[in-house]
Formats: sequence, C-alpha cells, structure tokens
Amino acid sequence: MESGAIQGDDAFSDAERDSVYKCIHRRRDVRGQFLPDPVPDETLARILRAAHHAPSVGFMQPWDFIVVRDAGVKRRVRDAFEAANAEAASRFEGDRQRLYRTLKLQGIVEAPVGICVTCDRERRGPVVLGRTHQPDMDLYSAVCAVQNLWLAARAENVGVGWVSIVRPDDLRAALGVPPAIHPIAYLCVGYVSRFHDRPELETAGWERRTPLREVVWFDRWRGRPEDEPLLDHLG
Repeated sequence: MESGAIQGDDAFSDAERDSVYKCIHRRRDVRGQFLPDPVPDETLARILRAAHHAPSVGFMQPWDFIVVRDAGVKRRVRDAFEAANAEAASRFEGDRQRLYRTLKLQGIVEAPVGICVTCDRERRGPVVLGRTHQPDMDLYSAVCAVQNLWLAARAENVGVGWVSIVRPDDLRAALGVPPAIHPIAYLCVGYVSRFHDRPELETAGWERRTPLREVVWFDRWRGRPEDEPLLDHLG
C-alpha cells in the first residue's frame, strides 16, 4: 500500500487499477468490425448510466442521449456522412487523398445501435457555476460523457466508433434535433469481431502516436529541466 493511499471501499485493488488502465489502452475507434448481434438492454443501460455519471461543470449535466435502432434513421445519418466525406476527401491532395479514400471511417448502418450525444447549452440558465469565464465548459462536459460511454462500452466488450465527418445541421435533420441543441457525437455501438491492437489510422500510416515525453512540460510552456526525474518514466 502506498503512503497516504485511500483505504477501505474507496480504494482500488491492484487488479482493479490494472483493469482501468487496460480499458483505456485497449479502447479503439471501431469502424468495420461490427457484428449484427444486438446489444442487450441491460448492457446498454449500464453503458448509458456510465455516460450519465460523467463530470460536468456546475453539475449542469447538459447531455441527452438519442438511441438509434431504426434502419431508416441510420440510412439518413449515413447519407449525411457520405456527403461530408466526399467534401472532406477533396481537401487532401495527392497520396494523402488517395490514402484517405481507402479508409473506412464509419459503421453507421452495420452497427446495431447508434447513440447521439447532445449538449443543451441553456439547461441550467444563463449563468452556470464554473462556466462564467470559460463558456465552452458545457461542451467539454458533454465530451466527458462520450469518453465515459466509450470506456464503459469497452469494459463490456462492446465497440464504439465516433462519426465526426458530418455537418451538425445534417445530423440535426436526420435525428429531429432542435436548432438550439448541439450534437456533440454520433457513436456507432455494437459487438465486434475483434479489437485492433493499434488504432487503425496508425496501422494505415495516417498518423503515429506521439511519444508522451514530447508533450509533457514543467512549470511553463515548453519548460523542461534536464534533471527532471519524471522524464525517466515517460518513455
């Protein structure tokens, strides 16, 4: 037991701690491995409950969750993606564009469930504790709900893929979301044939994982004392 560590029911055992880190490191953005098997309601409820327990500024809980199972609604979301994806591809050039066009970037129709996470920016009125000087904190709170959902799903051996290549207004139209509500994420959710060992974009050569020590600084922007012992543990 480490010095000063919490004990009792609030303490995590080593095995529980390792499971949390395993979940984080084994989480993947899933696009093409979805199985048709339905996600049981009790499993989906646990995943949504985890999302609902995300931290939020001023405890405003600005999120809603739209669970999508209807095939027609999924097709409308997919059509919105395809329109945006064609536009996105045109923004790259040469080999980058050719590689982009080979990537599978969504599983909207294949996934048995879609979940759209939204943000109601007026949920607790015009003044919210903690948002007085950083007005976008409600949006960041909704993103925390997405991360909670993603990790809970991975712990349930359920895959999740975030579809970000879609115009918000097209997503609103497909799902009947009012203009004042902000779509934060459309997530494809379902059991998968496998989880990749590495992120697909890394495997495809699109990007690499940045070494941790290249993004950690001390006391100021780009501050790095040569004798900082933490650097020895960052790899």
